[in-house]
Amino acid sequence: MAEIDYSDDSIRSLDWKEHIRLRPGMYIGKLGDGSAYDDGIYVLLKEILDNSIDEFVMGSGRTIEVTVTDKKVSIRDYGRGIPLGKVIDCVSKINTGGKYDSKAFQKSVGLNGVGTKAVNALSSSFSVQSYRDGRTKKAEFEQGVLINDQPEMETTQRNGTAVVFYADDTIFRHYHYIPEFVESMIWNYVFLNSGLTINFNGTKFFSERGLYDLLTRNTDVETIRYPIIHLKGDDIEVAMTHGQQYGEEYYSFVNGQHTTQGGTHQAAFREAVVKTIREFYKKEFDASDVRASIVAAISIRVQEPVFESQTKTKLGSQNIAADGPSVRTFINDFIKKALDDYLHKHPADADALLKRILQSERERKDIAGIKKLANERAKKASLHNKKLRDCKIHFEDTHERKQDTTLFITEGDSASGSITKSRDVQTQAVFSLKGKPLNCFGLTKKVVYENEEFNLLQHALNIEDGLDNLRYNNIVIATDADVDGMHIRLLLMTFFLQFFPDLVKAGHVSILQTPLFRVRNKKETIYCYSDEERQRAIQKLGNKPEITRFKGLGEISPEEFELFIGKDIRLDPVILSKEQPIKNLLEYYMGKNTPDRQQHIIQNLRVEVDFIGEEPAPEPVVEEVLLEE
Repeated sequence: MAEIDYSDDSIRSLDWKEHIRLRPGMYIGKLGDGSAYDDGIYVLLKEILDNSIDEFVMGSGRTIEVTVTDKKVSIRDYGRGIPLGKVIDCVSKINTGGKYDSKAFQKSVGLNGVGTKAVNALSSSFSVQSYRDGRTKKAEFEQGVLINDQPEMETTQRNGTAVVFYADDTIFRHYHYIPEFVESMIWNYVFLNSGLTINFNGTKFFSERGLYDLLTRNTDVETIRYPIIHLKGDDIEVAMTHGQQYGEEYYSFVNGQHTTQGGTHQAAFREAVVKTIREFYKKEFDASDVRASIVAAISIRVQEPVFESQTKTKLGSQNIAADGPSVRTFINDFIKKALDDYLHKHPADADALLKRILQSERERKDIAGIKKLANERAKKASLHNKKLRDCKIHFEDTHERKQDTTLFITEGDSASGSITKSRDVQTQAVFSLKGKPLNCFGLTKKVVYENEEFNLLQHALNIEDGLDNLRYNNIVIATDADVDGMHIRLLLMTFFLQFFPDLVKAGHVSILQTPLFRVRNKKETIYCYSDEERQRAIQKLGNKPEITRFKGLGEISPEEFELFIGKDIRLDPVILSKEQPIKNLLEYYMGKNTPDRQQHIIQNLRVEVDFIGEEPAPEPVVEEVLLEE
């Protein structure tokens, strides 16, 4: 083997923008196309918004304007405005910012001077304009390169900063913003900052009661067991209740940053709730019974927080401040006093909470036998589980590619065979269903252990005890685009929504989109995901190109499938409407047939036509969503 030359010439230094563009994952996590809530385009938006939020926290600017149209993002705050002489430096020089002095920004999110520069470097077009004391300064960039440095001039605009950017579509391929994801982010900002108004695309977002409003919006209030407990203290706010759903659901924040992967503060809160409740009722409840069906939100402010990555989704700080108590002690002391006081003052709520805990205890003991047996079977099956073709990297790993970890849930051997042969074995796994899964609507969690397929799927995901050890970031339902495939999608979504709703709410579940048509001539092949795309492809290629209609995933060769599950993968996220409670949603679509649902099916029949060349086949295929009783 030839020796590789390693000399002075091998060492290369990159400037700030080159390094960000070469290794964007270090700065914004995964790239993605916008189909997942944690894709890079939302991180770009958040990085700019964080600066405006910090201005509000410091007492400047009560309104922020946010506009997202197509691929253009505009953000205008009414804070103090970037000092005019430092406008260019603040968006283009790494480790330059106004937040290093803890006296000025004691509890800020953006501390390391990287975020705005990453947005600049990863944008095809980026402009920043500061308005300050009757003067303004504007600068424009392309891919981090300064192209227009306008001189200072007079202005009548109010103080503040305006940023406009277009994410670079050579890095974020085929990207699009999903309004629901942006709205969820903005709601969190206003919940955490009472008195702040954010106008997003003409709609006003405002909250009076903070985390109380957050739980009200994200919880089916008809199913909660007692009124939401809302506790506030210096640098901490908590809201909690118990519902009827399975699992635990947490919304945790640090300095206004949504820590979707939790961290030291969330772990401390979970521990403190159990400890306080045990002491209040003077009974050593099992921790899982205390926390079963809990829905809670916690927000703390920490001086100079330490996050486990630049995307700030998990808190690693052990202390509130350099000379302050540990996060664990701080939260435990607050919960111990505030929650204990609340339960003493509200005996009816305390009684309702006790009943919920005792119900969870009964349910746990009821399925203990079958759970033990099912887990033993799953453990044996995992050694030679023919349903799961696993990958090498998992979501709980520390590997930098863990965000890409994906489990494809497929129907039948032909579809799973194509995906298995074309997947990335490092990060993509395949779970094969033997047919249509059970309609589990209205059943108890006991069925998860009694049904072998559900039990094996639960173990493959490692979600039996919550999402802390989830093995895959993306759970992708990959079924045929026909009646049976649609039915399997519904049955799987029912399973997740019934027993693991937090998996869906956290944005981990999506639907794989694969091409419906292949249009090609001797020179070019175009894959089309809709009839509109097919028509455009025919016009482009002309002269009667060959047209193939893919009816099932098994009809797509592994070589072609690799194109659809790689960097150009198209996913439709499963998004829950806040206005539609899960129970009502499942009952309507998956419960007993009703005249309302029959009418809905009749009104939404789709006619699908097979195409041979450009001529329609004689008999149309009518697609109807039929649901199991």
